[in-house]
Amino acid sequence: MKNIWKIGITSSLIVLSLCKATHGHAQVQEMQQLLLDIEKLTQMKSILSDMKTGYQIYQQGYGTISSLSKGNFDLHNSYITGLMTVSPAVRNYGRVAEILTMEASLISEYKRQSTLFRQSGTFSVLELSYMSNVYTRLVSETLDNIEELTNVITAGKLRMSDAERVKAIDRIYDGSSDRLQFLRFFNNQGVVLSIQRSKDAAGTQTLRQLYGLNH
Repeated sequence: MKNIWKIGITSSLIVLSLCKATHGHAQVQEMQQLLLDIEKLTQMKSILSDMKTGYQIYQQGYGTISSLSKGNFDLHNSYITGLMTVSPAVRNYGRVAEILTMEASLISEYKRQSTLFRQSGTFSVLELSYMSNVYTRLVSETLDNIEELTNVITAGKLRMSDAERVKAIDRIYDGSSDRLQFLRFFNNQGVVLSIQRSKDAAGTQTLRQLYGLNH
């Protein structure tokens, strides 16, 4: 600012001295115009200086915001990546193997018992169709459970924390346990009903052998 003031004062003195030394009207006007041009140039330099300062501040601010945004993105990306991974503790959770064992038991037990009920000759076609529908529903739910379990313990499938994955496994376990218990109750009821329908002792004995109840 001091340099700008010096330029303005020096310019004014030059013009004034020139005006005293020169008596021509045209020359006076030229000097006055020169003074105005110098003032405009000085003002322009001041404006440009302010603009430069403002631009530098903007650049610094943008750089800071950009760095923060990138930092937040990196943090968010790391969090998401962590949720997509599966820790060994989750993969080795004891209930995972227990779920698979129960689902396999349900499949094998339903197949065996369904075959025995057909062989017994004590159920009508309508009754066997009803049993088949019950088995089909149980198997469908079992397959859904296995698919969900696979997604929970496979990296890159679901965005879940370890705690959420363990909670999901516990829920799947409870569902598997309930289905297996229901299947066994359903099969036992079928066996009881089948034996009750036998017409004589020989028939009863044959059915008990069929269902493996003599051991």
